[in-house]
Amino acid sequence: MSVWVIIPVKPLRLAKSRLSKIFTPEEREQFAEAMLRHVLKVVQDVSLVAGILVISRDNHALALAREYNAKTIQESGAPELNAALMRATSIVASWRAEAVLILPADLPLIQPEDIVNIINMGSGTHPCVVISTDRNKDGTNALYVQPPGLISYAYGAESFQRHAVMARDAGADVLIYQSDRMLQDIDLPEDIENYQRMIQRGDYEDTIKKEIKL
Repeated sequence: MSVWVIIPVKPLRLAKSRLSKIFTPEEREQFAEAMLRHVLKVVQDVSLVAGILVISRDNHALALAREYNAKTIQESGAPELNAALMRATSIVASWRAEAVLILPADLPLIQPEDIVNIINMGSGTHPCVVISTDRNKDGTNALYVQPPGLISYAYGAESFQRHAVMARDAGADVLIYQSDRMLQDIDLPEDIENYQRMIQRGDYEDTIKKEIKL
């Protein structure tokens, strides 16, 4: 099974604007870069992954991705996440990918076993879509699609439900991957607070502590 991971990345200097009340612009950029590096390293460590493709308008993010042996696409024109992901999916499909796993760049707790578990869940049936949501059960923090292009992407508010409906309409088995690590993305100040609580309880290692002081 040839599985490619696709990671869309917003310009790092513009990332996490909703954290502006607690972080300076420089801290937000450092934080976004630290999380991207973590996600790239985790995916790089999974032997089941055939390759990584990062799509972004940010030259710095693309250069960083290449440090982890990722392929890159320079996004141009008016940015639109779902269209960019369809373009990236078409490219990896032309490279004979049999499945794609879409991951955001802001999962500070994701571990290799999450990637392995998602791929193993999805590889058992065909066609299949595996979805992992966020703490609010609203967004999509991981989306495995087999075969690539089976469904369009619907990122944005309530994307978790929309992706599930689209997958069922396409005749795919829909599986939900549940993991506390995958629930924790970082968009709002309360996400930072929850992340800190999880670290302070000793449940998880602070994977970004060397990059930025929270």
